[in-house]
Amino acid sequence: MQQLDDSVEELEGLLFEEGRHQIRTVHRRLYALRKSLVRLRRVALSMREVVSALMRPGTHLVTEDLVPYYQDVYDHVLRATEQTESVRDMLDSAMETSLSAQSNRMNLIMKKVTSWAAIIAVPTAITGFYGQNLPYPGFAHQSGFIVSTGAIVIISALLYVTFKGKDWL
Repeated sequence: MQQLDDSVEELEGLLFEEGRHQIRTVHRRLYALRKSLVRLRRVALSMREVVSALMRPGTHLVTEDLVPYYQDVYDHVLRATEQTESVRDMLDSAMETSLSAQSNRMNLIMKKVTSWAAIIAVPTAITGFYGQNLPYPGFAHQSGFIVSTGAIVIISALLYVTFKGKDWL
């Protein structure tokens, strides 16, 4: 139980590490620890039943001299069972924290991608409008080109400054 507890605490320290390899390692170790904990819990629960059956009054399987020793074993089994519950809660908490941190990282990436998409959408929309075969303000004049280029630069720069100020880029 102590080894499992130490392993969970070590894993909790790795939860906020960056990088795909570290995240994958944390998830694998969490699942491995969970399997070990389930096996240990099965043994502890069955041991509790065995010791309880041996100590049941009226069976006369354990002599009066040995009752305190069996009671001590029973107490250790109960404590091990309780510790498995505690470690299981810690593992669940670590898994939830890991998934939450991964979700937060993905949200940050999505904000950045969306910001760049919005900045790129401005020149695309303006050049798409002026690329049509329709007369538009400034058609066949140098001023139309200057105005459209200026609008692209100014609006894109405003979006960039706004997103940078909100820490989206």
